[in-house]
This record gives sequence, C-alpha cells and structure tokens, in this order.
Amino acid sequence: MKKHVVLIEDEPAIRDNYRAAFERRGYRVSAHGDRSSAWQVLRQSLPDLAIIDVGLGDEPEGGFALCQDLRSLSQTLPIIFLTARDSDIDSVHGLRLGADDYVTKDMSLDHLLARVTALLRRADAWAEALQKPDEVLQRGKLTINVDRMTVAWDETPIDLTVTEFWMLHSLVQHPGHVRSREQLMEAASTVLDDNTVTSHIKRIRRKFSQLDETFDGIQTAYGMGYRWNAREV
Repeated sequence: MKKHVVLIEDEPAIRDNYRAAFERRGYRVSAHGDRSSAWQVLRQSLPDLAIIDVGLGDEPEGGFALCQDLRSLSQTLPIIFLTARDSDIDSVHGLRLGADDYVTKDMSLDHLLARVTALLRRADAWAEALQKPDEVLQRGKLTINVDRMTVAWDETPIDLTVTEFWMLHSLVQHPGHVRSREQLMEAASTVLDDNTVTSHIKRIRRKFSQLDETFDGIQTAYGMGYRWNAREV
C-alpha cells in the first residue's frame, strides 16, 4: 500500500510541484492550502507523514498551531516543517512544538525526499517493534519501554516525539559513553543538521527538568556530543 503523505502549503505552485514530485516517487499525496481545511480532514484520519508550511495564508504561524493540534492526537506521527524563513528562532520554536524535522523551501526536492524516506522507515520499524515482547530499560529513576515507546521518570510519564525517544534511547543504552550528533541522527533514523540535534537535546532536557529540577541525566561532551550520566544509573 502506498504511504500517505499530507502536504499543507498555501502557495499553489509550490504545493503542486511537491505533490507531483512525491507522486512520482510512489506516494499517495493529499494537499491543503490552509490550516482549517487541513484540520477538518486530519482530525478524522491521520496520514503516514505530514509536511507543514509554517506560514499559512493570513496565519504567519498557522503551521505551528496545526502541529500542536496534530501532536494532541499522536506523539509519533512524523512531522516536517517547511518554510521560506531560514531562522534559528523558527527552527527551535518548531522543534519545541514537537516537529521531527525542519527544512527550508530552498532545499532540493531530493534532499526533502530523503528525509521523508528516513522518517517513514523509522515509523515502520516502530510499528514492527510493537508486535514483539516488551523490551524495558531501567536506569535509576528512568524507565524506557522500547516497544511501547514510553518513557517515565520516577514513575511519571514523559511525552517524547519519535525523534526525541530514539535519541534518548541511544544515550541510555550505554551510560557514560559519548554519542556524537551523527550517531544520534543514525539512532533516530533521520538526517538533521547539528543545530537541530542540539535543539532536540535541549527539548528532552527541558521535559525532564519540568518534573525534576535536579535532573542531570544528559551531559554535554563539548566538541564530541552527549552522554547519559552514569550516576543516574
């Protein structure tokens, strides 16, 4: 069955160009030009992946609002932000809202398609894992159920996106061992730039710190990457 990609983009020429490119690659594509019409459809049935323009018509940040709505329905739906604004502020804000990736419209279609392929491959791997007996990692106050993709700190659940989950899982597997940004990307089956990886790590830390102000589980190894604090084991 063809993978279903939904594209929310308010510029007709760009929307049609992307739709044609994805359909040539064998995807089933649904396209919408504004947030309200997209939400009316998406709240009834989710696609396999969503590509959302940040600015939608007269809503400069309509894409951010739609992302929040989608995350209320699914923490695991792969979401990519698409925008003409090449701004670190936009990127960080988008990732805080739960997007898995963030690309600008000047990026080549081949690059965008590669990122989509990676995210869908990861989603398939997760769905397959659900059919197996649960694998649970316990590290001190941290509990990770790998197959259910759930995380708890001191028995309190923490909601992570798929990208955040697999980055955390990579760090926790071998406490004290440094994981480079490239290794974290590989673990999350995605292609990101260094700043985006850093934004994901900051978001993960923030979620834990909201529950525990003393949280120090994720340490920065300057110039190398990140590691899970062995003292948290």
